[in-house]
Amino acid sequence: MIFLTALPLFWMMISASRGGHWGAWMPSSISAFEGTCVSIPCRFDFPDELRPAVVHGVWYFNSPYPKNYPPVVFKSRTQVVHESFQGRSRLLGALGLRNCTLLLSNLSPELGGKYYFRGDLGGYNQYTFSEHSVLDIINTPNIMVPPEVVAGTEVEVSCMVPDNCPEMHPELSWLGHEGLGEPAVLGRLREDEGTWVQVSLLHFVPTREANGYRLGCQASFPNTTLQFEGYASLDVKYPPVIVEMNSSVEAIEGSHVSLLCGADSNPPPLLTWMRDGTVLREAVTESLFLELDEVTPAEDGVYACLAENAYGQDNRTVGLSVMYAPWKPTVNGTVVAVEGETVSILCSTQSNPDPILTIFKEKQILATVIYESELQLELPAVMPEDDGEYWCVAENQYGQRATAFNLSVEFAPVILLESHCAAARDTVQCLCVVKANPEPSVAFELPSRNVTVNETEREFVYSERSGLLLTSILTLRGQAQAPPRVICSSHNLYGTKSLELPFQGAHRLMWAKIGPVGAVVAFAILIAVVCYITQTRRKKNVTESASFPAGDDPPVLFSSDFRISGVPEKYESRELSTLE
Repeated sequence: MIFLTALPLFWMMISASRGGHWGAWMPSSISAFEGTCVSIPCRFDFPDELRPAVVHGVWYFNSPYPKNYPPVVFKSRTQVVHESFQGRSRLLGALGLRNCTLLLSNLSPELGGKYYFRGDLGGYNQYTFSEHSVLDIINTPNIMVPPEVVAGTEVEVSCMVPDNCPEMHPELSWLGHEGLGEPAVLGRLREDEGTWVQVSLLHFVPTREANGYRLGCQASFPNTTLQFEGYASLDVKYPPVIVEMNSSVEAIEGSHVSLLCGADSNPPPLLTWMRDGTVLREAVTESLFLELDEVTPAEDGVYACLAENAYGQDNRTVGLSVMYAPWKPTVNGTVVAVEGETVSILCSTQSNPDPILTIFKEKQILATVIYESELQLELPAVMPEDDGEYWCVAENQYGQRATAFNLSVEFAPVILLESHCAAARDTVQCLCVVKANPEPSVAFELPSRNVTVNETEREFVYSERSGLLLTSILTLRGQAQAPPRVICSSHNLYGTKSLELPFQGAHRLMWAKIGPVGAVVAFAILIAVVCYITQTRRKKNVTESASFPAGDDPPVLFSSDFRISGVPEKYESRELSTLE
């Protein structure tokens, strides 16, 4: 701290020492500009009882002991001095008044060092004082900046130069202070040890832009060419500001992504990359990269960069959008419905960008949306024709995925008009084609015979289901000239339907109606029927010739000698009642 001293400390020390003791005072250190002069203030004392007639003194350089032959700076007895000090040194004080002040002129760097004074009162009354003054020859002003300069907080910077030359005094001016503030010159001030300084103050409020700014101070001496300049760089502390960061980033799934965050602050900030509160990477640095290898949709989202130091913090975010093909669509909704009900089916997926969603059946588009992740299919009143396989397809520029689903429409049986009976020779085949869901039961009724045959009786009925169609074939053997009435009856949990089957010409066989498997089975049945008829006729011929008299009627199996094809030989003699 710099302050004025009304009563210099060394005068107090000298006054206190007056009592007959050897003692001296001088500043422990003193400085001056090269090429100027310096006055080293000095006071000494000795015992009062000595009462010397004349008081002499000697100034030595860098050593207090004469036996070491140190350079003599000044000697009052002979005026003989070392060549380095010739014409440069003289005594300003009166030794008789115990004032040993020394003036050194035309200072050069080699004169910097320690200066000792030796009192010479004559005879053995000589004393070299241990107190000494260190002279520092300088060529730059001293700019004093506070240890901490914070942006936004007023600061005081001082320029201080020594003013210990009585023959020339420095004048101070600031260099590069424009925009910082106006200087205030305090003038010449005395320091604690009695030396003098010139001081100029500069008050200003620094900004972050002032960090690293070189502020200068110039000391000039009027009527001379001597000018000395000193500079200090401002170390302005300020909180971080994020100055560099990616804008929104789009990346294809599986690619590499590099996110950059750069901040300006003093001291350097702690940079932290975070996502959803999780720290991904951090370091004390001015810029920090976050590397993401083979990005996945799970890494899509908002990333935050936090910059902080002891003076504050800043944060910014960046969005990462991972582009990817649609996921396999999922279907949620009714997949089983009763005829007439309203069906709502939701197809959804996930992709980036949002896909085109399409629902179609048998290559017919039923519903579609563009750039949506969900598609609702509404069927207000389903019909049997709506039953079947549907596809939901999602696609964008990165790929396509599809999901198949089935809609099952349940309804009461419907006997199609193509159901009929046909006769060929003595064989009758009755075809009953039923459309129903769930699968119905089918039975053939012969009212005139009081007989009902259902599909479980495999000897008489062959059935095959294809989709919603159930095809049942009843094969009868007997006299085709008098075919019986045949009624097809079908039943499931939604109802019962009956239809008397019309007869068509003998040429209308039904191979095309029953499919390849049914054709093979029907063909096998036909061969069996032919073989059966042949064998039966042979037996009848043998029996009629061997067992029955001529003119008797053969026994009757049915009243019209009518047989159901496929009956094993052991059932040939059964009465109609045995089949009821």
